[in-house]
Amino acid sequence: MTEQRLDETLEAHRGELTGHCYRMLGSAFEADDAVQETLVRAWRAHDRFEGRSALRSWLYRIATNVCLDMLQGRQRRARPVDMAPAGTASTPLGAPLPESAWVMPIPDQRIAPPDTGDPADAVVSRETVRLAFVAALQHLPPRQRAVLILREVLRWRAAEVADLLDTSVASVNSALQRARATLAAHGAATDAAPAPELDEEHKDLLTRYVDIFERYDIAALVTLLRDDAAMTMPPFPLWLRGHDDISAFMLGPGAKCRGSRLVPVSANGAPAFGHYQPSEDGGHEPWALQILDVEDGRITGLHCFLDTQALFPLFGLPPRLEAGSSD
Repeated sequence: MTEQRLDETLEAHRGELTGHCYRMLGSAFEADDAVQETLVRAWRAHDRFEGRSALRSWLYRIATNVCLDMLQGRQRRARPVDMAPAGTASTPLGAPLPESAWVMPIPDQRIAPPDTGDPADAVVSRETVRLAFVAALQHLPPRQRAVLILREVLRWRAAEVADLLDTSVASVNSALQRARATLAAHGAATDAAPAPELDEEHKDLLTRYVDIFERYDIAALVTLLRDDAAMTMPPFPLWLRGHDDISAFMLGPGAKCRGSRLVPVSANGAPAFGHYQPSEDGGHEPWALQILDVEDGRITGLHCFLDTQALFPLFGLPPRLEAGSSD
């Protein structure tokens, strides 16, 4: 195989390997590093690849081991809702925590799974990159995490997983059972009913959300939220629950968002927006990457990631919106 052909063959697996590494690591940036290391190792060792297993399986073996190495001694990533009880609109934001503390978002286009022709595979792929699910995975020890992802997301046989991890089938089955129990305890499960695709009702909800947010009609905005909706703002640990506190915060400390504009993107299998705040020169400056949880026609979560310097380039969002521009 020529070097160019090898590069093309390995590169064709980048999307699905990124999804796998993201589930393991909880960070788009670390997932990119892990995939790059995986492809470098594969390129260097391709002449020793004996073809006893499929190339795809070989790459997953390398990627899983890279992730396990990266996870050694690491603190688990989390969401604000996993760290402390909900605050109120008058609670101080608190000191920002480093990026390594949080489950970070990832653009959908970076984790496109292979087209298997089975719609169920696409559903599983989308559901297992939701912020809540990835956060639940972080509660698992790394090897349990790998077992669950390989068995439940990638649908590998127990014997294949045992071979990859150099362990027994009995050990794999035991690890999977423990992992399922842990996920269930944290309200996540791979066999839970999947969230629906964005049907016309959901599309209409998002259209109304953008219109209402850009007009900053908070009274109308909270009518789109479920009563127990959560609002989070990484890197700050403060989070809010319910109409009253979300409304009070947006009309108080968050009032500078009046006049903002939203640019649609897609993250973690969910609708998302680049949020730009008005600037003094009449344009708009990056403020947050918003990700919405939508369920049964209502918004159940509004997650505002404030590290725009890192996230906006990742999502291909412009560095600012000029006055009078359409985007």
